[in-house]
Amino acid sequence: MQTPSPAAIHRPRPRPRADRVLVCLSYCGGGTAPFRGWAQQLPEDVELALVCYPGREARYGTPFARDWVTLRDDVVRAVRDVAARPYTLFGHSMGSWMAFETAAQLERLGVTPPSALVVSGGVAPHRRQDRTDVPRSTDDDDALVAWMREFGQMSAMVANEPDLRDLAVELLRADLAVSESYRFVPGTRVSAPLRMLYGAEDTESFGEVERDWKSLADGGFEAFELPGGHFYEPEVWSRMPWWCTEAAPSPGH
Repeated sequence: MQTPSPAAIHRPRPRPRADRVLVCLSYCGGGTAPFRGWAQQLPEDVELALVCYPGREARYGTPFARDWVTLRDDVVRAVRDVAARPYTLFGHSMGSWMAFETAAQLERLGVTPPSALVVSGGVAPHRRQDRTDVPRSTDDDDALVAWMREFGQMSAMVANEPDLRDLAVELLRADLAVSESYRFVPGTRVSAPLRMLYGAEDTESFGEVERDWKSLADGGFEAFELPGGHFYEPEVWSRMPWWCTEAAPSPGH
């Protein structure tokens, strides 16, 4: 299997002697930046490893993935590089489906699967095509900007700076096209313990999202409703590493 570019994995605070690794996968139009601050929140025995999708940040010169399978295989190659140590695989929104599919593919390949799979802010993969509240890659720029502004994915500063705005739209459009090509294969499941996180004010019913994700888990399963919407409340997002690495979070944290 082809080796990914070294830039596919970003380690904000390298800890080569850490016992565990937290591997993070981003959402549509996202990069590694929203996760970098988590390195300061993790205990010393956990290293943060952020997967950078093609076409952004250190991989700006790499063409965007053509479709879902191409991006998944790119992520699988990157995750294999950290699989020598126990690792937790975390994904938010589109990243939740990518984390699930990556874990399933690693199992098929006989590669060490994650010791835990944490899916955040996403409906279950087999419900992806049912959603009507997400934009399409064919939408015009203004519609995509409005959606990113509404969901807190674009600041006013970026929206008012044409070059940054255009870059954000380009990234979102490319990832939406990849996401639209995703087709869940019925029967796909994962054996890694699965933890589901979902915002109390997000668009879907927590109970339904919990039920759907649980149906895909062959191992242990936990579900937690967190304060806020799609990206939770700011203090919840900053504490997300705790939800990914602790054995039994309490709703008060």
